[in-house]
Amino acid sequence: MTSLHLLLWIAFGIALQLAIFLAITFWRHRQDYAALKERASDGTPMPASQTPAARPSGVESWTGFRPFKVAQKVIEDGAQSVCSFYLEPEDGKPLPAFLPGQFLTFRLDMPAGGGATEQIVRCYSLSDAPSRKAYRVSIKRVPAPTGTEHPPGRSSNFFHDDIQVGGTLQVRAPSGHFHIDRSDTPVVLVGGGIGITPMMSMLNWCAAEQPGREVWLFYGVRNGREVVMKPHLDKLAAAHPNVHLRLCFSNPLPEDRPGRDYQHEGRVDLSLFRMELPLKPYHFYICGPAPMMETLVPALEDWGVPDSHLHFEAFGPASIKRRNAAAPTAVAAAEASAGGVVVTFAKSGKQVPWQSGAGTLLELAEANGIPVNSGCRAGGCGSCQTTINAGEVAYRQAPDYDPEPGSCLLCVCTPKTSVTLEA
Repeated sequence: MTSLHLLLWIAFGIALQLAIFLAITFWRHRQDYAALKERASDGTPMPASQTPAARPSGVESWTGFRPFKVAQKVIEDGAQSVCSFYLEPEDGKPLPAFLPGQFLTFRLDMPAGGGATEQIVRCYSLSDAPSRKAYRVSIKRVPAPTGTEHPPGRSSNFFHDDIQVGGTLQVRAPSGHFHIDRSDTPVVLVGGGIGITPMMSMLNWCAAEQPGREVWLFYGVRNGREVVMKPHLDKLAAAHPNVHLRLCFSNPLPEDRPGRDYQHEGRVDLSLFRMELPLKPYHFYICGPAPMMETLVPALEDWGVPDSHLHFEAFGPASIKRRNAAAPTAVAAAEASAGGVVVTFAKSGKQVPWQSGAGTLLELAEANGIPVNSGCRAGGCGSCQTTINAGEVAYRQAPDYDPEPGSCLLCVCTPKTSVTLEA
């Protein structure tokens, strides 16, 4: 064998080894992509090794309401309409973690005139990553609507004006089914107005616990005065190349500068996603006012985003319906059309026929003078939980508050059959 032949055989061997290496590498990447795609299409949870613990070791949640001290108040926007409240437990014990995106439920003793007080229940999203020492909620002051006789928001103005540092608030443990998954799949966070609060919790958690995860934040407001925590957002985006911040101003002020104060002029919409997002199996987490949700969620469904990839929470979530939401059963529909569904309120001693279109069981009770405690009216606070003595109910959407077995949340359910309620 000549030296030339030997050299050719050596070159062939090297090329063969390189080809085998590239083939194995390609096969492994293809297997990983196929697994990711399969999990993305069927909503299968990620392996446990990729998910951090849901609760710190040895720290349990609590039942009922627990007293918290207001440790700090911070104004978060140029319009001075959003204030963060840092809450520490009065007993000084460590706090259980929560799932980023969840909310707190408050029982407020509010002035009712004549020196009396009235208890109301309200829910507000947690706006920071979990901490053992304190929780944070960021609340926007709701003014009276222009040109109407409606009053300003009672609870938001009460927080801003009457809750001071050192004050005590009664707080229920974090809850809610709207929260970010704990896998490493890429995510798109969309916040409209004060809907940024649960997105901020998710973003801060990702930056702290999953710094390598690809995160896009689309945040829509009218102008720079309404941006909440902008220095913090800019700092996160600068420190984490995988965090892509897109501030969207629908009506910029003259002093707002593109590229410096915002990245996009206009509302958050599908065309913006088409322009900005690479082709990947993103999970979308969306929170904002109903008009934004009513256009954005159907648009994403039309774009082909799987139902398992669409997670949203609206201001008044009962108005946002998934296209594949279950319709009332044929039996229930037939009984309702024939006037065969009767709702019996046991304590009040009233029997009321229910017809399709009559609204929720809470609305039915109120229309017939039956007193029922209520708070959020969206399935979040649990105030309207009522025992079912007989019959079945159906939920318009999955409630964030999990009712006790044998009970229901009147604000988000309707009768599936004739039903007897302990109210």
